[in-house]
Amino acid sequence: MPELPEVEAIRAGLAEHVAGATVTDVEILHPRAIRRHVPGAADFRARVAGHRIDAVRRRGKYLWFELSSGDVVLGHLGMSGQLLVQPTAAPDERHLRARIRFADTHRELRFVDQRTFGGMLVTELCEVAEERLPVEIAHIARDPVDPTFRVDEVVRGLRAKRTELKRGLLDQSLVSGIGNIYADEALWRARLHGTRSTRGLTREAGRALFAAVTEVLAEALDAGGTSFDALYVNVNGESGYFSRSLAVYGKEGEPCPRCGAPIRREPFTNRSSYSCPRCQPRPRYGPAKP
Repeated sequence: MPELPEVEAIRAGLAEHVAGATVTDVEILHPRAIRRHVPGAADFRARVAGHRIDAVRRRGKYLWFELSSGDVVLGHLGMSGQLLVQPTAAPDERHLRARIRFADTHRELRFVDQRTFGGMLVTELCEVAEERLPVEIAHIARDPVDPTFRVDEVVRGLRAKRTELKRGLLDQSLVSGIGNIYADEALWRARLHGTRSTRGLTREAGRALFAAVTEVLAEALDAGGTSFDALYVNVNGESGYFSRSLAVYGKEGEPCPRCGAPIRREPFTNRSSYSCPRCQPRPRYGPAKP
């Protein structure tokens, strides 16, 4: 699933290509593309067509377009969603689910989603801690690349969670935008095992962990994100190349870049965690108890 660097790369590309453009038409080609927009396709089209896209924003893994009407189009890419800016004459993609056409341009925005887990809806903004966010994601916390992110506040929240470090990093109500890949990479950089209890995390260790999180996210942003297959691409259809810089994720059995020990893979919910057995020893007391 795309994480913060991938979604931010897409947001920046969309801001460059569609901010300021006026929507002339919306075509919904698969009902699942707007399944969360309960009023349906006709209402979606009526609330978007004829309005200008004033800005493209992001919070964590969510994107939204702010329309001149005051409404917003909120989107999530799910497992395989893509937002592509294409020439109107280009052939349709195999898994094209929706398209947005613009005035005075030969390009259009296409939502492509092989697995149809992503989607869009039209909604409103609400006030949250001196910010305006779409109602549906008002509970999503700031992310580590947000200028208003407060490390000490998040570390206090993490220590109060009484959970495991990796689970805390993936809790979008505490800190947003971090997924499985970047959690593993940050934990490796901070020399912490993901099953370590948040209760025993010192303030200094917490700051070091989020410094590692910020560092790995910034590097991934510079590389355009991480692509393992054709499912994640930016708005131009290009893949990110941070996968070349991954230290542990997906590297089972390969030598740790820091100490040479073979990287281990451990089950984590329905996914996997990757770590170095020497640099990141398992906690002696076992996994944290909720």
